[in-house]
Formats: sequence, C-alpha cells, structure tokens
Amino acid sequence: MLIKKGVPASLGIAIGKAHILKEENILIEQKEIAPGKLKAEVKRFREALDKTRLDLDAIRTKILNVLGKQHAKLIDAHHLILQDPLITREVPKLIMSKAMNAEFALSEILDKAEEQFEKIDDEFFHERKHDVFDVGKKIISNLVNSEKTSLKDIKEPVIIVAHNLYPSDTLHIRESNKVLGFCMDLGSKSSHTAIFAQSMGIPAVVGLSDISRQIISGDSLVVDGEQGMVIISPTPEIIAKYKLRKEELQKQEHFFHRLKGLPATTRDGHRINLLANLDSAGDAHELAAVKAEGVGLYRTEFLYMNRDCVPSEAEQLKAYISVVKAAPHMPLTIRTADIGGDRATQLGIKGLKDERNPFMGFRGIRLFIKYPELLKTQLRAIYKENTEGNIKIMIPMLSSLDELLTVKRVAQDVKTELAEEGFQVKKEPELGVMVEIPAAAIILDSLLGEIDFVSIGTNDLVQYTLAVDRINQYVSELYEPFHPAVLRLINLVVQTSHKKGKPVSVCGEMASDPFAIPLLVGMGVDMLSVPPKMYLRSKHAVRAMNFEKFSGIAQRVLSLPTSEEIRRLVEEEVK
Repeated sequence: MLIKKGVPASLGIAIGKAHILKEENILIEQKEIAPGKLKAEVKRFREALDKTRLDLDAIRTKILNVLGKQHAKLIDAHHLILQDPLITREVPKLIMSKAMNAEFALSEILDKAEEQFEKIDDEFFHERKHDVFDVGKKIISNLVNSEKTSLKDIKEPVIIVAHNLYPSDTLHIRESNKVLGFCMDLGSKSSHTAIFAQSMGIPAVVGLSDISRQIISGDSLVVDGEQGMVIISPTPEIIAKYKLRKEELQKQEHFFHRLKGLPATTRDGHRINLLANLDSAGDAHELAAVKAEGVGLYRTEFLYMNRDCVPSEAEQLKAYISVVKAAPHMPLTIRTADIGGDRATQLGIKGLKDERNPFMGFRGIRLFIKYPELLKTQLRAIYKENTEGNIKIMIPMLSSLDELLTVKRVAQDVKTELAEEGFQVKKEPELGVMVEIPAAAIILDSLLGEIDFVSIGTNDLVQYTLAVDRINQYVSELYEPFHPAVLRLINLVVQTSHKKGKPVSVCGEMASDPFAIPLLVGMGVDMLSVPPKMYLRSKHAVRAMNFEKFSGIAQRVLSLPTSEEIRRLVEEEVK
C-alpha cells in the first residue's frame, strides 16, 4: 500500500481500478519552407486556427447542454487565447522571418510562453498556462491532422490517472459516465479541470507530482478528495473504511443544503460573518445559489487576462456593475488587481523588464504605485459604482505605512478629478489592507489608524513566512498553514486589530478548511471569506463548533512548538 498526498480539487471518495491516460505526444520537426511558399504556410496556420475555433464552439455547445452556461464561459477563455497576439501575430511573424513550418513556429512560441508563466508566482495566472497549452495542442493537432483517443470510449467504471487533464478531457469524462474519480500530476484548486470536477461531483486530487508514473492500469485505488490523498493498492480494511466514509459524505451533502439562509452562528451563540470569494464577474450567480452574506474578496485579476492592453475604466465599471446587479445590497470587497510586473509587460506597460524572482518582486500595490494610472483607473471605476455604499476597497501586498499613505493620496486625487468632472462621491468606500507579508503583521499597529478593516491572505502569508513556494514540487510539502509561526502571526493580527476596534477577516484557503475554521474563529477572527463551493460546508463547521471551547484551544495551540502537535490537537477536538 502506498499513500500519495496532493491537492484536494473536488470533494468526495472514489474507489476503483486505475485507467492510465497517456499524454498525447506529437513529434514536431523543424522544416524549412521555401520563400515562395511562406504565405501559403501562414495561410495553413490560419486555417488551423479557424478549425480550432470551430472545435471550441462544439465543445462549448456540449458544455452548455451538459453543465450549464456558467461552465461554458470557461471555454470562452480558450477563444480569447486564440485571439491573443502571442498566437495570431507572433507565430506568422516567426514563420515569415525564420522560414519555418507552422507547427514548429507555434511550438517555439509556446516554449517561450512557458518560460514566462514559470516566472509568475500567482496561482491563478500560473494555472492559466494549462489553458494556453491546451489550445496550443489543439492547433497543432489540426495542423498535423492528429486525432486523440476519447475518454468517452471507456467501457467500465475506472479512476482516471493522468499527467494533466484539460477542460475538453473533463467533458468527455462526463459523457462517458464511467469515471468514478481522477487524479493527476499537475493542477490546483483554481484550474478549469478542478472547477469542472467540482460541478460534476467527481472526486479529484491534483498536484500529485508523479502518480502517473507510479501506477499501471488496473491497480486498485482510493481517491480521497477531502484530504487530498490517493491510496494505491489499499488493504481490504482501508477499502471498508472509505466505503463508510463515502456514505457519510453523501448524507452530509443533503444536510448542508438545509443550511442555506441560516446564520453562521456557533453552538454557544457567537456570530461571525461568512462571505464568499469571487474570481470573476461571471461567477456572481454562485452567490445566490448558496445565499451568501456578501463578497469578502473580489479578485479583479481576470480583467487583465488574455489581452495586450490595460482594461479601461469602462470595462472595469461594467464588471463591477454586473456583480452588484447579481448581488444587490450585499457588501462587496474589491481587491485592487494583484498582478506582477511580468504580466504588466504583456499589457504593453513600458519600462519593465523580466524579473529573476517575481515572487519577491514587482507585484500588487508596488506595481500600482509605480504606475499610478493603473490604480487611478481602477479606483475611478469603483467610486462610480459605489452608489449604494456597499463597496469596500482592499489593497494587496502592502508592506509599509508609506505605501498605504501613497494609495490614500492617489485616492484623494481621483476624488478631486471626479468632482471636477461633475461626479460627486456620495459615500467613501471603506479601505482595508491585506496582511500577506509578515512585515505588515508586525507593523500593523501603525497602519490601523489609516484603514477601516484588515483581511489576512493566508495563502501568501504562509508562503512568505515559511519561504515556501507552494507550486514548487521540491518544497511544496513544507507549505504548512498550521505552522506555529503562521498561527502566531494570525493571532498577532487579530489581537492588534481588535485593540483599535478594527474587524479582521480571513480570505485564504484556511478560511474554508474545516479544521482551521474553529481555530480561526477561536482566535477571534470576525469574518471568513470562502469559495462559493465551500460556503455551506464552512457554515456547517462554524455552526458545529463551540466558541468558548475553541477560544481556549486556540490559546493552547499558540504555545505548541510543532505543526504536528497542533494538527493532532485540533483534529481530535473537531472530531
């Protein structure tokens, strides 16, 4: 028996035989194109683009019929990639300048894109590279007239094991009706594949590094989408245990739906605000589905994707209006875009060069302070939409008081400009900062006089505190939210903020972890912001706990020296 630990991408338990999905490898050779045939080669490439566009339309139609409108929008991102200048402009340019065949030119461009993506530490953007390569493979397949074996041809119930799965693969999984679960080497919770899996209720674990090379088709597997584990060749006792757990989870799901509209109140009457994260305007419908109390984190990075210029004020305003319409009268916390300098170069912002270490580099509010027009554009759109006074502004990657004061000066300039244009800001949006950098936690007392609220971004806080890149396979196992240093920093933020009467929220993955929730609430966190898919499960975790009890446990935890001891204590008490 072998246990592999990965990232839980879709909840549930799957028990069955492995089916290895081999990676499609198309051998691409460089061929020299005669000068007189270069225009024809460019035409051949453009015809492959047109064929790929038709293929995507067909996939979108199927997804629309099978999964609904919201998931069909994910394929729209692939259409945008087909329009990206990286594809439409750079490939023909390379064909003409280097006299090379279209397949090889495209593969060269994709290799360069991969180098750029590897420099991006933001998980959201990092995961988008798989979408680019999915589209790239489709184009290459159309260029060489290659046909991929379809997953819908599977005849018996299996667990799919793959290096990577693309959205089109996942659709075939649904069509086959024979896939019990899947696990793969690559991926994260924010990948399109994970989103599809969640919507279909198929248990999935991703980010397993090399599982596709460790097993063969026919091996017995257990996929634990709750704990993010895959058990290879489980014993009969383990299988029996997981069959019982599977039954329990099915009963839980029915129970969770009964929690819609009920308050997030602990068993002893302590009330917290449970909010939802929002990754794009198109996901706003999910708020009503779970009857969320509001949005604690609206990520605006999607506005900057698959384009070669900065989104205009009008584009941003349109996105904010659509969210407000979908969730009227709800509090909406908009985070100014947390993009890096590497992304900014693609948007046509001049004066920037590639960074050796963008993780520690030019991103978030640092970029927006250097280029204040970026911040001004976003603030103008936010101010114009805050007609009901429900919008809050949150600043990412802040590390000093000087940065905060600079942001406030830019905000004042924006309000002055709007007033001169005849637009009066009726109500000042509340202003908050994200505590993601340990420095911000340590100097928080000097920031609180300038802000209205604090939000702890636990994903980055863990990474920066422990010096661990969680998407780096060599050190990802060191990414530990229950590390004593991380928990003591969170406690410091809560205590410091409450002394000045400022509320604290948590909007990272810890906010939806059923073991972390009682600990965070016990420390005094006022609000949790979680993915809509985890909203009802998180509410259950709050309603099942005793606040007074976990206040005491939280204090005990802060004195423990190791992550293992902390986890053991919390898990025993939660059970």
